[in-house]
Amino acid sequence: MEIPDVGPLWLSLKVATAATCVVALAGLPASLLLARRSFPGKGLAAGVLVSPLVLPPTVLGYLLLRAFGRRAWLGAWLESQLGLVVVFHWSGAVLASAVAAFPLFLLPARGAFEAVDPRLEDAARLLGRGEASVFLTVTLPLAWRGLAAGLALAFARALGDFGATMMVAGDIPGLTQTASLAIYDAVQAGDSSRAAWLSLGIASIAVAALTFVQRTLPTRAGRP
Repeated sequence: MEIPDVGPLWLSLKVATAATCVVALAGLPASLLLARRSFPGKGLAAGVLVSPLVLPPTVLGYLLLRAFGRRAWLGAWLESQLGLVVVFHWSGAVLASAVAAFPLFLLPARGAFEAVDPRLEDAARLLGRGEASVFLTVTLPLAWRGLAAGLALAFARALGDFGATMMVAGDIPGLTQTASLAIYDAVQAGDSSRAAWLSLGIASIAVAALTFVQRTLPTRAGRP
């Protein structure tokens, strides 16, 4: 019995985990800002941040190439200053997956912060708590369900990204070929068994993440 090649599945897990960390680092302040502050152009900013949810993957990949390609100013700066090459590298898959998954964290996280009763935060301030302490001891504990659900959704989305990843990172076996790309190649080559077990593996992980989301979100009665 031939041992399945788990390389693409392992790379997908690595890319999705790294992309989820990037989403959390960028999405937490962004969602808090949109939930708590009013500023000129807020609607436009929110629309731009959520746009990867509705943009075709090819358009998203093209825009990322224009920004992070080796001849683009940002891509050239990253390569010259940090030695980081995004295009045709697994880090490009992380970038593409993170951008595609970002709205799925931003929307529930923003809603979770908006649902926190500001009177509870004000009470903590009256007791002498600083802003950082209020955020860590009041805001986060009350918003954690929405944040956790957003992270799980972002992970599941990053795990299965295809179009943007193919355009930015390419389909290089052993380097940038994630499970989604390997499934496509297997179908094109007529290798149905490889396509089937890879599909089963990635679907199982995604379903587990979505099950976590369902268990995390509160019911109408306020119970998990």
